[in-house]
Amino acid sequence: MILDIIASLGGLIVPPVFSFIKKKFNKSENDTPELTIGDLATTKPEAVPSYVEALANLSDAKVRFFNRDVIGSASQWVVDLRASIRPVGVVMAFIILGYMVYEARTAAEVATTTWVGIRLSCETMISSWFGNRFTISE
Repeated sequence: MILDIIASLGGLIVPPVFSFIKKKFNKSENDTPELTIGDLATTKPEAVPSYVEALANLSDAKVRFFNRDVIGSASQWVVDLRASIRPVGVVMAFIILGYMVYEARTAAEVATTTWVGIRLSCETMISSWFGNRFTISE
């Protein structure tokens, strides 16, 4: 029973906790483009258009560098398959857990080590999927 609680709550709690920790310890730099534009607007307003153009060129260069190996786009069936993997896995985990409940009610002894491992894996998969949906925003 305690392993079930750990598996279920671990998947629900761990992703939002890591999200919270990342936001607390990975503070953004004090020198952001917005602060620089604000400083330029008050001290040297004629430099703002060229600074904004330079930022746009930098963003475009980053996108081109990131996409340097991309040729075309993936087939729609590949995109659909990748998008459905986790939801289908969670649905299958619910089906497996339902079957295990049915077996527990009809059979005398199903609490073998294999069944316990399968049950804990299904619970972890389900709680992890729902845990990734919870975020802590600032």
